[in-house]
Amino acid sequence: MNPIRIAALLALPLLPLPAAAGEAVVAGGCFWCVESDFESVAGVGDAISGFTGGTTANPVYRRSGDHIEAVQIPFDDSVISYREILDLYFRSIDPLDAGGQFCDRGLEYTTAVFVDGPEQRAVAEAAKSAAEADLGQQIVTPIVDAGTFYPVDDYHQDYYKSDDRLGVTSVGVLVTKATAYKRYRQGCGRDARVRAIWGDAAPFAG
Repeated sequence: MNPIRIAALLALPLLPLPAAAGEAVVAGGCFWCVESDFESVAGVGDAISGFTGGTTANPVYRRSGDHIEAVQIPFDDSVISYREILDLYFRSIDPLDAGGQFCDRGLEYTTAVFVDGPEQRAVAEAAKSAAEADLGQQIVTPIVDAGTFYPVDDYHQDYYKSDDRLGVTSVGVLVTKATAYKRYRQGCGRDARVRAIWGDAAPFAG
């Protein structure tokens, strides 16, 4: 993806989405992180964290059964295309890791692109092939048919920017979710690993 185009997408102001906005569903490890990344992109609306990909009824956080953490990303295709969403996505994850993402291990944190029909599948396959060519390595992220998406409870939506206070720490300080998120993301090594894989092509790993 052209670095100038990436910079433009991250610099444009966010606008209200049209009624007929497109939608991408992706899994990239911790849904807090995916939601945070894509809500910084021009043309993207209010992303929703949740679970999909499995058969377990009514999955919830930490008890999601065979589902994985995923994010619904609504977007205005007059500002950003589905292909551009996926180009950003592949460069925001470790697409070489089939066992989870960064410090989060296991099925719940694996990667996937969930496609709604043959048109999205063709675009997703092209984006994956382009990312493989850029890396010179095989990408393990699967492209699968979309199924039922289960939003996670409100506690986890917009976690990365919430001013809600968590419990008192050992030093007596009330920590917001936003602060806890920043500490988690750094401690988990997400941005460091993405930079190591993608270098300057990593759009969100500042």
